[in-house]
Amino acid sequence: MNIKSLLLGSAAALAVVSGAQAADAIVAAEPEPVEYVRVCDAYGTGYFYIPGTETCLKIEGYIRFQVNVGDRVGNSLTRPNDSDWDAVTRGQVQFTAKSDTEYGPLTGVIVMQFNADNATDQNAKLDSAYLDVAGFRAGLFYSWWDDGLSGETDDIGSPVTLHNSIRYQYETGDFYAGISVDELEDGPFYDGETPNNVGVAVGLGGKAGAFSYQITAGYDVDNEEGAVRAMGTVEIGPGTLGLAAVYSTGPNAYYNAAEWAVAAEYAIKATDKLKITPGVQYYGNYGVVNPTTDADFSDNDAWKVGLTVDYQIVDNFYAKASVQYLDPDDGDDSTSGYFRLQRSF
Repeated sequence: MNIKSLLLGSAAALAVVSGAQAADAIVAAEPEPVEYVRVCDAYGTGYFYIPGTETCLKIEGYIRFQVNVGDRVGNSLTRPNDSDWDAVTRGQVQFTAKSDTEYGPLTGVIVMQFNADNATDQNAKLDSAYLDVAGFRAGLFYSWWDDGLSGETDDIGSPVTLHNSIRYQYETGDFYAGISVDELEDGPFYDGETPNNVGVAVGLGGKAGAFSYQITAGYDVDNEEGAVRAMGTVEIGPGTLGLAAVYSTGPNAYYNAAEWAVAAEYAIKATDKLKITPGVQYYGNYGVVNPTTDADFSDNDAWKVGLTVDYQIVDNFYAKASVQYLDPDDGDDSTSGYFRLQRSF
C-alpha cells in the first residue's frame, strides 16, 4: 500500500466517523417557561395568585414591642408577681386565601401569634382559623363582643371573645346583621357550671354619613343570663365622639364587669400623624359576688378615666401610649397603662 492510498483511506474513515458523530449530536433541551407570581387585584391590594392555581393569597401581620405598667403586672406570661412593669414582644402573621365560586368568594383565614416575655417564657397559639363563603363563617374567630371604641378606656366587651363558632352575616355597603352560635368553653362559669357551654349572639351595625353604630346582644345558655350593648360614633369638629352603653341581666360569658356601664371618648385628630383620645366610663353594680354560688353583681359602683395617644412615626410604623385610672367604691384604686411600638406589614 503506497502513501497515496493510505491517505485516501484515512480521509474516508474520518468522514464516516464525523458523520456518525454529527448524527448523534446532543441537543440541549429548551428550558420550560417559568410561571412568575402574578398580582391578584380582585380582592384588594396585597393579594397574589398561588402559582398553578386560581387562588389568591395575602400575607400580612405585625411585630409589637410593649411595656406594661401597673399594680401586679408581673414579669411572666404564666407566672405574674408583684412587679409593677413588664416588657413583652409579639409577632403575628395572617394568611388569607380567596377564590371565586358560584356562591361568591370562598375565604380561608389562618392567624398565628407568637408571644415572648423573655428568652424562655414564650408561647405560640392559633389566634384565628376560619372559612367564609356566602355570608356563612365557621371556625375559630372573634365575636362582635370583641369590638369597642377606638381608645383604651372603655371596658364594654366579653372577658373572652375568641370562640369556635358558626355564624351567618348579611352585609351591604353600609349595613350588616348576623347571628352566631358560640362555644363558650373557656369563658367564666358561675353557680357550679362547668366547661362546654354554648351561647347565641346577634349583631347589627352600619354607617350613615359621619355616624356609625353597632348593637350587639348575647345569651349565655348555661348561666341563663344575657347582655346587650349599643355603640355609636360621630365626627364632630377635629375629632370623633364615641358613646357606648351595656346592660347585663346577670354575670355571664358575654359581659360580667358590671350590671350596667356607660362609656364616652373623644378621639382628637391633632395632626395627620397624632391622635389623642381621652375617655371615661362609669360602672353600675361593679364586680361579681360569690361566683360559685348564687352569682350576682355587687351593690358598689366604680368609675374609670384614661388617655390614649397614637402617633404614626412613618408608614406602617406607629407608637401608642395609654394610661388608665380605676376607682371602685369598695376596693383599692389602681393605675395601669402601656407603651407600644408596632410595625405592620
